[in-house]
Amino acid sequence: MIKNTLLIIVLLSFSVQSVYSQTKKKSTPAKAVKIIKPVYVSEPVQFDSDDPAIWINKDDASKSLVIGTDKEQDGGLYVFDLQGKILKDKTVKNLKRPNNVDIAYGLILNGKPTDIAITTERLGNDLRIFSIPDMKPVDNGGIKVFENETEPDYNAPMGVAVYTAKDGKIYVIVGRKTGPKTGGYLFQYLLEDNGKGEVKATFVRKFGEYSGKKEIESIAVDNELGYVYYSDEQFGVRQYYADPSKGNEQLSLFATTGFAVDHEGISIYKLTATTGYILVSDQGANRFQIFSREGTKGNPFEHKHLKTVNVLAKESDGSEITSIPLNADFKHGLFVAMSTDRTFHFYRWEDIAGKDLKIK
Repeated sequence: MIKNTLLIIVLLSFSVQSVYSQTKKKSTPAKAVKIIKPVYVSEPVQFDSDDPAIWINKDDASKSLVIGTDKEQDGGLYVFDLQGKILKDKTVKNLKRPNNVDIAYGLILNGKPTDIAITTERLGNDLRIFSIPDMKPVDNGGIKVFENETEPDYNAPMGVAVYTAKDGKIYVIVGRKTGPKTGGYLFQYLLEDNGKGEVKATFVRKFGEYSGKKEIESIAVDNELGYVYYSDEQFGVRQYYADPSKGNEQLSLFATTGFAVDHEGISIYKLTATTGYILVSDQGANRFQIFSREGTKGNPFEHKHLKTVNVLAKESDGSEITSIPLNADFKHGLFVAMSTDRTFHFYRWEDIAGKDLKIK
């Protein structure tokens, strides 16, 4: 009887130790995730920050500007210096839910090359265009897009990107809240002077496949290589020729796995005219997935995943990047990412690149 009791005690002791050992192993803390912190966080906009663009001052790069949208029915275009301070005298208010913004350099207006900021005004079903750096309207009150579209939200512009062709022509590519699945989610327009020193937009083509999963908002153009990329949210990133004369065939579909929720902001870091990186916001995970810009040897449309970067910016919707040296803070370029706390985060490229990627 005593022997049996001792055996039971030994077995119970071994069982308790085994359970304790397994519990201890399960509770071992995971390796801490490295989060890249910005150099500056901008002053907050009034309502809802959404998308940034970077204007390079060619006379003095240290005086370059960041322009960001405040997405609300009485929103605006906010202009920041390179420390994220709002320049109130340049900021444009009372826009009808401005969504995304992009920059064009050297559009000829009144016979002079003029830099412009273009934003989509969703509730106005139009584009709003302002000269830079004075931020004066040059659009005669707005340019209608997606005209004659009758389906709900088919005429509500969201994403926007500028393509400057090698012949100097400047185009704007516009996305919308929703659209057809086959051959026409995006519209492309040629921008020109209307004869009065204001911008006019002439429809050129519609193109772009759509998964139907959510929407297409973020669009980016690679001027040097002549490509346009856009995020088909919850599905992947699609690539097309930006030049309308080259047709509407899809060139690649990548970034289809490894994303937590939405594919969002796209930005292109250029090491040379043909090499660099494509950054895509993995919005739900507060991180950016980075892919090869130039593709692989023999296949320029195979954009391999190179690195994932966790950032302090929360649920980043829009982003922009430049590899041009700006000042002592941004010697190798500036990466700007929207954050849901109504701000924009300003990062050094070398902090994003780490030891894995090249620095210009």
